[in-house]
Amino acid sequence: MRRLLRLGLVAAVVVVGYFGFTFVQVVKAARSNEAQPAGAIVVLGAAQYNGEPSPVLQARLDHAVDLYERDLAPVMAVTGGRRPGDSVTEASASAGYLIGEGVPESSLRLETDGENSWQSLAATARFLANEGIEEVILVSSPYHALRTERIAEEVGLHGHASPAPGSPEGRVTELVNMARETVAVGVGRIIGFRRLVNLDDRVGQVREGVGRG
Repeated sequence: MRRLLRLGLVAAVVVVGYFGFTFVQVVKAARSNEAQPAGAIVVLGAAQYNGEPSPVLQARLDHAVDLYERDLAPVMAVTGGRRPGDSVTEASASAGYLIGEGVPESSLRLETDGENSWQSLAATARFLANEGIEEVILVSSPYHALRTERIAEEVGLHGHASPAPGSPEGRVTELVNMARETVAVGVGRIIGFRRLVNLDDRVGQVREGVGRG
């Protein structure tokens, strides 16, 4: 019994230490800006309202415009599909906003089917590969920086995270998001981020079934 208790204690210390270290990495990535010359800027999608970017999405797009105007990349890819009830995709809303900010339509690439970050980045990696582009700047909210880099690596992109500095999440929301990302990154590094998406989908289906029951 004592041996089992010791093993349990050691396992608990290892798990806490692992996720504690991961939390530090998530926070560090959120506070860093790795922007450098690349083949493309990739903007991760977020909510939009009838073609108007939400404050979170607008913060990402404004940051991407700044990077583009600094000539860090000649191409900008925007991602995100259509959520239930939406009339347009997140990518289309982003493209419309960027064109209004002076980004030429010829510089834009749209990924319009992704339902999550892994799907969006995997699809983006495929069409950027056709243009010989692997090196990208990844633009998302600060808490999301580390996971986007890890997913990009998994799908064949060499990504440098450049979090949107004007992201409007409050401190409490930011802390909750950091904690959630810590779990996602910690688990994703063990089982793979594609499997993490599949696991999350299955959990969602179970919850939906329980709710209906």
